[in-house]
Amino acid sequence: MIEDEKLKILRSVNNNPKSSQRKLANDLGFSLGKLNYCLNALKAKGLIKMKNFEKNPNKINYIYVLTPRGITEKTTLTINFMKRKMKEYDELKKEIKG
Repeated sequence: MIEDEKLKILRSVNNNPKSSQRKLANDLGFSLGKLNYCLNALKAKGLIKMKNFEKNPNKINYIYVLTPRGITEKTTLTINFMKRKMKEYDELKKEIKG
């Protein structure tokens, strides 16, 4: 999983913790299988937790929660993303002036 995809997933999970995998996949432009694979990988790394809705009779619905480690990772990825974009902007600015 590339860093930009990881950041997108962590942001989406943080902003929409009760979304279904199908909705998250659709919002992110991922296949359902790819999203499921990525969510399980993030869970294995300790970045997210998946919990069943306790009172929901349909036990296939989950809530996705970023762990403290997941929040730290999301912050780090966001900072790195912004640094890359600022560098690209500076390079484009130099190229246009050049």
